[in-house]
Amino acid sequence: MSFDLESLIRPNVRTMKPYSSARDEFQGEARVMLDANENSLGSAGPAEFNRYPDPQQRTLKAALAPLKGVAPEQVFLSNGSDEVIDLLVRLVARPGQDSILSTPPTFGMYEVAAALNDVTLERVPLDADFQLSEAAIAQILASKAKIVFLCSPNNPTGNLLRAADIEQILRGFPGLVVVDEAYADFADQPSWLTRLGEFPNLVVLQTFSKAWGLAGIRLGMAFGSPEVIAYLNRIKMPYNVSENTQRLAQAALADTGRFEAMRQALLQSRATLQAALAALPIVDYIFPSDANFLLTRFRPDVGAVYQHLLSQGIVVRRPGQAACAGTLRLTVGSAAENDTLVAALRNFSSAS
Repeated sequence: MSFDLESLIRPNVRTMKPYSSARDEFQGEARVMLDANENSLGSAGPAEFNRYPDPQQRTLKAALAPLKGVAPEQVFLSNGSDEVIDLLVRLVARPGQDSILSTPPTFGMYEVAAALNDVTLERVPLDADFQLSEAAIAQILASKAKIVFLCSPNNPTGNLLRAADIEQILRGFPGLVVVDEAYADFADQPSWLTRLGEFPNLVVLQTFSKAWGLAGIRLGMAFGSPEVIAYLNRIKMPYNVSENTQRLAQAALADTGRFEAMRQALLQSRATLQAALAALPIVDYIFPSDANFLLTRFRPDVGAVYQHLLSQGIVVRRPGQAACAGTLRLTVGSAAENDTLVAALRNFSSAS
């Protein structure tokens, strides 16, 4: 398989002139900034946010790149992972003509991005173990889709896809292969970032929303070849990551000890919660998890369990995909939240 990025990019994107601000053209610390029609007197309110943020997030990328083992020009930052998923579809898939591919049951935003951009979504289902069968891999390799989205660890199932299967797709699929690693910090296998240099068609998605505990700042990460990242920078909105988000992310990167402590605590809580759930008679099966949640199948009526939890003020996720029938996706919470969840399920079991 030969990967040709230029032929993959939509023709109008190849020729478009991106929006460029004076901040894109200036390097260093300006003495006087009179380019963007900002309010030079300050901000209404207590904080100083009267200046537009760095459109290229240079300081943040410089701090993030060594942590991830990549160069800054291989990093794209977005307003959550939703933005970069949408941008990737816009980058290569022509509305009304092209398709992208996903492997259900999986993250629902791939379908949303397809619908929003008027491109066809090809669905190649995972098998009963939520893995890619040989037939599924063959179907993906034969597809004319412009992107295949592989969520690993997968949402809502929680498992890693087999590395050998992903590698086979990377070597044989002529379009972009996007490995969505939103939950990779909870898995015990190396990130695909470690192999980014081998595959020019590989794009890896990660996020600050899960293990970093920063869902509220809406910051997603994409990693790829400098050529792919340059195209994403061409089509993004000019100031897509706010000043406040950039500052908060830099503070988090300076506190990796806190990150690691939380990550380890969540891994321990996952094991504790799994053991507690397994002891409940209404729990039929707990799927293996490499994420910070447990996909759990209940007996006999998952709808009644779900409504019972809602009545107790406990909100969990009920996956809509047919392959996840009878299940609830339970996020690993704090020790107190996990205890509350298990107690509510135990009470339901006793009343049944």
